[in-house]
Amino acid sequence: MRKFLGKLSRIIFSRALIIVLIVLLQIATVAWGNIVLASKFEFLQFGFYFAGGIVLISIINRDEPAEFKLTWAFLIVVLPIAGILLYLFNKSNWGMVRLKHKVDEELLVSRHLIRNSEDTDEALKTMNPDFQRFSHYMNDKCGYPTYHNTKVTYYSIGEDEIEAIKEELLKAKKFIFIEFFVIAEGRVWGDILEILKKKVDEGVEVRVMYDGLCSLFKLPYRYPKKLQGMGINAKMFAPVIPFFSTVQNNRDHRKILVIDGKIAFTGGVNLADEYANVITKFGHWKDIGVKIEGRAVMTMTRLFIQNWNLYGEQEFDYEKYLNDEDIIEKFESDGFVIPYGDNPTSKYETGKDVYEDIINQATDYIHIMTPYFIVDREFLSAIKYASYKGLDVKIIIPHIPDKKIPFFVARTFYKDLLEAGVEIYEYAPGFVHAKGMIADGKTAAIGSVNLDYRSFYHHFENGVYLYQNSAIANMESDFEFTLTKCIRVTPEYYKKDIPRYQKMIGRTIRLFAPLL
Repeated sequence: MRKFLGKLSRIIFSRALIIVLIVLLQIATVAWGNIVLASKFEFLQFGFYFAGGIVLISIINRDEPAEFKLTWAFLIVVLPIAGILLYLFNKSNWGMVRLKHKVDEELLVSRHLIRNSEDTDEALKTMNPDFQRFSHYMNDKCGYPTYHNTKVTYYSIGEDEIEAIKEELLKAKKFIFIEFFVIAEGRVWGDILEILKKKVDEGVEVRVMYDGLCSLFKLPYRYPKKLQGMGINAKMFAPVIPFFSTVQNNRDHRKILVIDGKIAFTGGVNLADEYANVITKFGHWKDIGVKIEGRAVMTMTRLFIQNWNLYGEQEFDYEKYLNDEDIIEKFESDGFVIPYGDNPTSKYETGKDVYEDIINQATDYIHIMTPYFIVDREFLSAIKYASYKGLDVKIIIPHIPDKKIPFFVARTFYKDLLEAGVEIYEYAPGFVHAKGMIADGKTAAIGSVNLDYRSFYHHFENGVYLYQNSAIANMESDFEFTLTKCIRVTPEYYKKDIPRYQKMIGRTIRLFAPLL
C-alpha cells in the first residue's frame, strides 16, 4: 500500500502531470470561449467566419506541405474561433523567429570553416553525375561537405555501439562532446558517467547536452548542476516551459558523440538502458549506429557547437576545434561520406531530401528500417512510384510499439503501400528504433531521422550519408538478417490481424499528424 501511495504521489506532483493539466485547462478555456461567443455575440461569430475565410486563403497560398494546409483548414472550418487563434499563435511565433536568428548567426560564423578538400573535389569528378549533383546540393546549399578519406564502422545492435563508445571514451585526450535526445540514469549512463569523471580528472574537456524533455521523464530538472559539480560542462537544450512559445515543439533529436575531433558516433541509440537491452520495455530493442573516423568528424563537431550555442552562453571558439590539423587523421579512400544536420528553421528539408534522393536515384532496391512511418503524400508517392517501376522496396517497422498512437497511424499506410507492391515487415521480437535506408548496395543513410513529420519538419536532426562505402554492405547484411526475424504483412494480415479500432484511431489521428 505504501509503495502504491508513493507512486501515486509522484504522479500527482510530477512536472509532467502539471504540464498536462495546464494544456487541458487552456484547451477547455478556448472551447468555453468559443461556445460563449457563438451563443451571445452572433456578430462576433460572423466576424470570425469572415476572418476564417481570409485565413484559409492565406493557408492555401503558403509554401507548405498539403497535409499541413488540410489540417489547419479542418480546424478552422470545424472550430473557427479556436482554429484561427491557434493558427495565428502558431504562425506569429516570436520564439521561432528568435531561434531562427540564432541558428542563422551560428551558421554564418561557422559555415566557412569546413569545406570540400581539393582531393575530394578531384575524386568527385570521376563519380556518377547524379551523385556529383547531390554532393553539390549538400555542400553549396545546405553547408555539409563531402569527404572521401573517412573510415566508417557499422553497428547492428545498440549494445555493441555502447561498448564501442566506452572504449573510445577511455582513449580521449583533449575533449568529449555529447549531445543526445535522451540520457537516463541507469547502467548505460552510469558506466559512461564514471568514464567522464575519470577523464575530467585527467584534464579532458567534457561537455554534455541533452534535450529538455528528459527533465520531465528521465532526469531531475537540476541535473546539469549535478554534472557541473563533477567538472562536466552540461546543459539542457530547450528547457521545457509550457506554452511559453510553440518553439517548445522543436526538440533536439540528435545523437552526436565526438572525441578529440578524431572519432564521432551517431545513429538511433540514446544513452539509456533500453537502447542496449539492459532492460526490456518493448521486447528486444533493435537499433543501429555508426562510428566515423577522419576529416568527416569535423562536420559532427560543428553540429555540436552550433546547437550548444543556441541556449545559454555562446562561449565556443569554432576554430579551436575545427582547424587543428594534427588531430585530423587521414584514411585511405573508402567511398564518400557526408555527415549532415537538419533544423526546423532551415528552408532546406535536408533530412527528408537525403531520403528522397536515395529513393529517386535507386534502380534495383530500396530497404528501409524505421520506428515510425507517418509521411506526407509527396514522400509516400516517391516510395510507391519506386515500387511501380519494379524496384524491390522493403520496409521494416516494429511489431511491438513504444508509442501506440503513432503505431496505429503507421499501420494506416499499409493498404496503400501493399497495393503499390511494397513489402512491409514487422519486427516480431520487439521494437525497431533503427533509422536507416539502403539502395542498390551503393547508397545509404543512417542517423536520428525518422520517417515522420516530427523529424522532417519539427526537430533538430542529424545523419550520415554513405556512397560506395564498405559499411553499406554490412548494413545490407544486417537488414537481410533482420528480415528473418520479421512477420511479413500481407493483405490478409492487414484485414484480419490488425484490429478495426486501431485503423479507426489511426485514421482519425492521421488527420492531425502534421501538427503533432
